Amino acid sequence: MSKTIKLKQGFNINLAGKAQNNVVDGIQPETFAIMPPNFIGLERPKLLVNEGDSVKAGTPLFFDKKKEDIMFTSPVSGEIAEVIRGEKRKILEIRILADKQMEYETFSSYSTSELNSLNKQTITDQLLKSGAWPNIVQRPFGILADHTQSPKSIFISAFDSHPLAPNYDVLYKGEEQYLQAGIDVLKKLTEGTVHMNIDSNREVSPIFSNLKNVQLNKFLGPHPAGNVGVQIHHLDPINKGDIVWTIKPQGLLEIGKLFLEGKYDTARKVALVGSEVKTPQYYQTFAGAGISKFVQDNIHGDHVRFISGNVLTGERIKSDGYVGYFDNMVTVIPEGDHHEFLGWILPTTKKLSFHRAFGLFSFLNKGEFKPDTNMHGEERAFVMTGKFEEVTPMDLYPTYLLKAIMADDYDEMEALGIYEVIEEDLALCEFIDVSKHDVQSILRKGLELIQFS
Repeated sequence: MSKTIKLKQGFNINLAGKAQNNVVDGIQPETFAIMPPNFIGLERPKLLVNEGDSVKAGTPLFFDKKKEDIMFTSPVSGEIAEVIRGEKRKILEIRILADKQMEYETFSSYSTSELNSLNKQTITDQLLKSGAWPNIVQRPFGILADHTQSPKSIFISAFDSHPLAPNYDVLYKGEEQYLQAGIDVLKKLTEGTVHMNIDSNREVSPIFSNLKNVQLNKFLGPHPAGNVGVQIHHLDPINKGDIVWTIKPQGLLEIGKLFLEGKYDTARKVALVGSEVKTPQYYQTFAGAGISKFVQDNIHGDHVRFISGNVLTGERIKSDGYVGYFDNMVTVIPEGDHHEFLGWILPTTKKLSFHRAFGLFSFLNKGEFKPDTNMHGEERAFVMTGKFEEVTPMDLYPTYLLKAIMADDYDEMEALGIYEVIEEDLALCEFIDVSKHDVQSILRKGLELIQFS
């Protein structure tokens, strides 16, 4: 039965540089990359290719020695240009020099009617072999899903409430048949409900509202209303021993194409956004795209920070870096490595502050902000402000949970709801934290302590 959930806690961050609804389809990067560190839960990748090898889209590049069935495949066809390694020869990037004309490995294809007759094992085998399986993320812990287990439910968030998030109507326009096929396939992997959650703050798009075989739920409220963890909490909470799978619409799309057309097609639209972008817009490309051509002659200055993802949870990359596997946006904002004398005391309407203390009149500004990366302080003792709860629309106490993690108190972590959250769910706490703690890193430490205990 569909539900409507109204959330009061949270905070919308209104930044300048939102993408125009314009899609550029004539600019393609020369190189693409798949990066093993993007996949939480991938422990020991084993490389299957060497520099100079030719690959097609869907050709296996590596697998996890501890989960040998899950293949990580090439997002494009071309030649293995370079394998970037870090400390202890850890694989950081596999770069592919892309072909002008894409070639694909061939997998089994099915008609829409045939999808209903597929069994769970056939579906799982094709997802594992093709490279589409890593789209499925398992809660708790936010790790690669374990194909030997069955989730109690599957969740899909059909909107993104992060700052400057792309418009899903633009990203998935005309892809309804593939989204539906993806749902029909995933439905066979659980005996529970497939939840499709949409934004009640705006007019519901027919792209998602007309999909079948899902429970359509509406969420009303500020960010993090679009976070799938918040949605799970209010619809089907995770307790110790529970397993829930999540997948983004892009993953649904790839799975739908895989089964309908028999190819691993990672084609996607990526939004280039941020106050330092001259023309914020969308680019038609593939997974792992290099951003150098997108940002060329399109950035206001040279002292900027490039982020794969959003400003709250994204990862810093270089101007010639690559878009992360799960990201559909690249954000560019000013670098904040300067000292600002009396920065938080001076009255201003140009600075964003949840506490209304950073710029005494910042709350008067109802328009768009152009913040930089300056933290305006350094880490200090944990200050108990009670504000974390105001931006976390979940029945838990983030401050006490973080303190329990820092104290390595396993029992307290479990009692305070660590199974229900991953980094993105507490990212706003980090943003408003007057103590300047790296909240997301602290939470990941706690999740690993519990996971491997």
